[in-house]
Amino acid sequence: MLTLRKSTERGYADHGWLKSFHSFSFANYVDPAHMGFGNLRVINEDRIDPGTGFGTHGHRDMEIISYVLSGNLAHQDSMGNVKGIPPGDIQRMSAGSGVRHSEFNHAKGEQTHFLQIWIEPNVTGIDPGYEQKSVPESAKRGQLALVAAPATDAQAAAHTVEIHADARMYSGLFNGSEKASLMLDPARKAYVFLVRGALQVNGMALAAGDAAMLQAESSLTLSHGQDAEVLVFDLTA
Repeated sequence: MLTLRKSTERGYADHGWLKSFHSFSFANYVDPAHMGFGNLRVINEDRIDPGTGFGTHGHRDMEIISYVLSGNLAHQDSMGNVKGIPPGDIQRMSAGSGVRHSEFNHAKGEQTHFLQIWIEPNVTGIDPGYEQKSVPESAKRGQLALVAAPATDAQAAAHTVEIHADARMYSGLFNGSEKASLMLDPARKAYVFLVRGALQVNGMALAAGDAAMLQAESSLTLSHGQDAEVLVFDLTA
C-alpha cells in the first residue's frame, strides 16, 4: 500500500526568524494521524534567517540527523563539537543520556535551508555521540546512497553515518531517464520524502515537499525525475 501526503498537508510554523514545515506532530502542531511513521519521528523542513538560530537546548535518547540543502548550519554542543554543516554533508548526533546544542545561521544575506530528522533509537541511555560526513554528488546521482545506517549494516560506505536505530536513510538525485529501485521487506515500512523537484515513486507523481508512505510493499522504484533530490527511509513497522 502506498499513501501520498502532499506538501500542503504538513504543519507550518512561522516564528519570524524561522519558517518550518512539520511532516509529523511537533511543538504546537499536533495531528493524531501523523505522530510519526515507524520509528521515524520528525522531519522538519527549516529555513533560518541570517544571523539567527536555535539557542542552546537539550535532547535525550534520540538519533538526530541534519541534512543541509543551502546555506551553512553552525553547530555547537556540550560534547565540544563546533562545526559548520554545508550542503552535501550529513550530520548525526546521538542524544543518548543527554546533550545540549545550538544551531545558527551566521551567514549574511543568505537563509540556511535544512532538514531536521529524528529517529527513535533502539538503545537508550548511551553516551552522546557526534558524526559528520560528506556525501559526494557522484554517490547520489541516478542512484540511492546509503547515508545513515546501523553499524552492522553490510552496505555502509565511507559516507554513511552510524545511527543507533533499526533504520536506514538513503539520498538520491534523479533527472530525466535516471532510475533506481530498492528491495523492501514487506514486514517493514518505507517513507519517501521529496526534498525538491519532481519524481515518480512506484508510478505515483510527487512534487517538492510531498511524501509517500509505503506499507506491505516489496519494492520501491524511483523514476521520471525532474531535478529531484529525494530521501528514502527503511523503518520498523
